[in-house]
Amino acid sequence: MIHVLLTGGGSGGHAFPLIAVARALRAQYGEADTRLYYIGPKSPMMERERALFEAEGIEVTFVLAGKVRRYTSSQNFIDPFRTLWGIIQSLYFVLRIMPNVVFAKGGYGAVPVVIAAWLYRIPIMIHESDAVPGVANRILGKFARRIGIAYPSARKFFRERKTALVGVPVRKTILNGDPSRARKRFHLVEERPTVLVLGGSQGAHKINKALLEALKILATRTQVIHQTGERDYEYVVHEAARRGFKAGRDGYTPVAFLSPEEMGDALAVADIVVSRAGATAIAEIAAYGKATILIPLNISANDHQRMNAYEIAKEGGAIVLDETNIGRTMLSSTIFKVLDDEALRLKMEEKIIAFYHPLAADHIAQGLIEMAQK
Repeated sequence: MIHVLLTGGGSGGHAFPLIAVARALRAQYGEADTRLYYIGPKSPMMERERALFEAEGIEVTFVLAGKVRRYTSSQNFIDPFRTLWGIIQSLYFVLRIMPNVVFAKGGYGAVPVVIAAWLYRIPIMIHESDAVPGVANRILGKFARRIGIAYPSARKFFRERKTALVGVPVRKTILNGDPSRARKRFHLVEERPTVLVLGGSQGAHKINKALLEALKILATRTQVIHQTGERDYEYVVHEAARRGFKAGRDGYTPVAFLSPEEMGDALAVADIVVSRAGATAIAEIAAYGKATILIPLNISANDHQRMNAYEIAKEGGAIVLDETNIGRTMLSSTIFKVLDDEALRLKMEEKIIAFYHPLAADHIAQGLIEMAQK
């Protein structure tokens, strides 16, 4: 029997890669012989992820955690005490579990758990999804025996001998997309190119507004699947209707959230994707080799989305737009530019595939098992 403790989170984007690794662990070591646990930060965002972990049979526990900031904030005086109390809580919960190995996905929520595990001399692996590591992972790298990265540019921040390029784990259910099923699901026709707009799990208000402003122009030549995020869904549906587009008709289908199967279908049918530049989103787009316009979030932690976007663009795998400059004309003209230039589109598709590592979850799981058995 192997006991694996998963941790990470606080800022989103951690749950799906952790679940991908959990499934790979069970596939390699055996369902009956693998016990999985998650300890992470108690926050509204992570409360929403609890159901995802519990559906996978992963026992969930929350502890306090303070953010690791590099800017001035009154919370900087309080958060060290949150982290200290989180370490004390983690010492208790980790002792109760006493896992064979810990896998930390990053984020400030992993700090108390990793420190507690290190104090117990439990082997630790961390994973960095972004082109430039955040503060938390730079700290946690000192406690880890192995470090997995997704971008070569992250290597210089960690000790070479314990760092390996593995990519971002992608849920296998996303890889089974079907264009025919997608056309039925999203009310599409085969004759028109499809634009998929993704704002991340929480949506992206600025992208949503820009898309609505560009909708009449885009509708003259394309059809659109628009993942709005739950917070903006009603607003988007109302504004689209005001502009003459009823949801699910007129070549426009807004959805609040895409399940893994729906995401796979949407990516399979898309001719071009407009997306935020989170590491998980990029990995899923790269798995399908889609020409992509990336619009990084300007206020992302450590500016990681911008760094991710330009790392892809540097290789020719994407076009990057600033979210402060994506009005109706800029967004629609960039989409048409890619659709009209077949050579450009094919090059983008070819280059972005390099950022998908199909065996990422399997390699991480194999490494965790090796560490647990030593």
